[in-house]
Amino acid sequence: MRLDEVRRAGYSLNMFSSSAEPPQKPLTPKAEATKARIRDAAMASFVERGYPDTTIRLIAKEAGVSVGNAYYYFPSKEHLVQELYEQVQHDHGASARPLLEDVAGLVDRLRIFFETGLETVGAYRRVAPGFLSAMVSPDSPINPLSAESSPARDLTVGLLRDTVSGASHRLPDDIADHLPEALFPAYLALILRWTYDESPEQAKTTRLLDTGLKLFAVALPFLRVPGVRGVTRDLLDQIADVRP
Repeated sequence: MRLDEVRRAGYSLNMFSSSAEPPQKPLTPKAEATKARIRDAAMASFVERGYPDTTIRLIAKEAGVSVGNAYYYFPSKEHLVQELYEQVQHDHGASARPLLEDVAGLVDRLRIFFETGLETVGAYRRVAPGFLSAMVSPDSPINPLSAESSPARDLTVGLLRDTVSGASHRLPDDIADHLPEALFPAYLALILRWTYDESPEQAKTTRLLDTGLKLFAVALPFLRVPGVRGVTRDLLDQIADVRP
């Protein structure tokens, strides 16, 4: 079942935004409003200008606050990127979960996860290369595999766990436990392909996803075979090991 078919069946998307982790001391309503203005100005600038051309000074100007005030709430531009990551992941969850509710097949559920994920990052497609050039270094704090990115990453892996655990096809427990962590790098690779896909409506990315899901569907019945099961578990462990 494709995502558009699920939509035609009557399910809706409910998008919402998130905020960063709450500070240790509760902010006053006025301070919360100021922080929200700064965050909103940053998100708008990331969409409009991209990562390299968005600065704290520019964000402060558009939010109507001093540069010092902006730094008080967000010590660096990287902190605002983490806000963006978490917002995107919350939006992804809000988009995918209603569609997953009445879909039982594991492959169909994974398709929903991947397709709604690509839809969610769609607003950033024009500026995505700028983000990629900044995050490609293993030492970059905005690398999706970095320790700094763990809150957003945990949201995505959590959605993957729900996607796998809610399926009617019961994987061996050890495979089901390791699969979400291993699918996260695969999801990043799909986004990377999508970012540089200049084919009409990113058709090459769609074809890649289709082929990957077909291969996974063919492999499913064999995952309970003892020899295959052990090798698969080891492979999933090695793929997931790209995380710090």
